[in-house]
Amino acid sequence: MDKLLIGDFEGPLDLLLHLIKKSKMEIFDVEISEITKEYLNFISEMNEMNLDIASEYLVMAAELIEIKSRKLLPNKDEENTEEEEINPEDELKRRLMEYKKYKDSTQEFRSLEEKRFSYYTKAPESLQKYSKEKIENDGSLGINDLLEAFQKLLERQEYNKPVNTKIARKELSVKERIVTIRDILKEKKKINFVELFDDFSKPYVVVTFLSVLEMAKNREITLKQDNNFGNIYLERVD
Repeated sequence: MDKLLIGDFEGPLDLLLHLIKKSKMEIFDVEISEITKEYLNFISEMNEMNLDIASEYLVMAAELIEIKSRKLLPNKDEENTEEEEINPEDELKRRLMEYKKYKDSTQEFRSLEEKRFSYYTKAPESLQKYSKEKIENDGSLGINDLLEAFQKLLERQEYNKPVNTKIARKELSVKERIVTIRDILKEKKKINFVELFDDFSKPYVVVTFLSVLEMAKNREITLKQDNNFGNIYLERVD
């Protein structure tokens, strides 16, 4: 593992958390004197490498030295300890705990964001416009028949199983897919519905299905079925 530099940390508290984790101790159990030594050694190494050190790191170094010196000096006012202001060592540990909670939350949100990028999303769209009228013009099939065929297709391909590959966030155009289907129907006037799905990624499947609905609604194609529960065919309207 490469040597850590000052730029690898988000501030002095981040550096302190790293040193505490390295010591394999809990924040409230850590020895301030030991952490102070490691902190000052790290800052010294950065100086020797001629790296710029933000003033906040130097302020923390001074704070650690003050805390360490207080622990070394005898307490002459033991009777008045309860009346003293907040113990600087306890206050530092409290700040470290608060920072650790913040950092852990940030990492969790970052992890959720990365997972979110693994999913393809599409804005909700009503299919009501397709259900108001038959989506074919031969009087034999409706949208429910096409939806049933679509569901059977997905089940055969085990489409609902989790996919491990990460889907790129790419906009897929229904208009472009319609053009492709038109080209297919120029070569074949009639084609089996399932033959349109040569790719089973979620964006491709959704856009292809919506394209078929749009073309049927616009009377560009007819949807025919030889018999109940048989294959559905798209046929070009000349």
